[in-house]
Amino acid sequence: MKDKIKVIITNDQFSIKIPAGMRMLIRRCCNAVLVNEKFKGPAEISVTIVDDEQIHQLNLKHRNIDRPTDVLSFPLGVDGVYDINNDTGAQLLGDIVISIETAVRQAELYGHSLNREIAFLTVHSMLHLLGYDHEPGGLELVRMREKEEAVLTQLGLVRSGSYYTMNE
Repeated sequence: MKDKIKVIITNDQFSIKIPAGMRMLIRRCCNAVLVNEKFKGPAEISVTIVDDEQIHQLNLKHRNIDRPTDVLSFPLGVDGVYDINNDTGAQLLGDIVISIETAVRQAELYGHSLNREIAFLTVHSMLHLLGYDHEPGGLELVRMREKEEAVLTQLGLVRSGSYYTMNE
């Protein structure tokens, strides 16, 4: 039996209509990362879609960076140990916050679909929730990019062009 993965998606912005199928895509991304990483047991992830102003405030409050960004990850685990939802027994992996406004701009900038951009940001954040970090650069960055592209390719969202830098 496959472990139950619960992805709670909240749309906290009103500036851009969330396209049909976007919620299912986010769920598929979360599931694909957990399968690829051989994550065991039930899990719960929260994904919140916000606008640039909301993510700007979160970026300032939590990272002391005074500008909007595309995505923020708030992992609840340390070294693979997660809090447990006492009602369901699920491991609480953490929260993902995506700015839909920035995602729309970046999709246009990088010449791919909004689905590809949202999928990339979701996969990227899921890897952060599982403990991956690209901040040191070098091998860690390359390793994370390879994992991201493997999941996106699996989902039929292949990359066009070269690697790009994150707006972090």
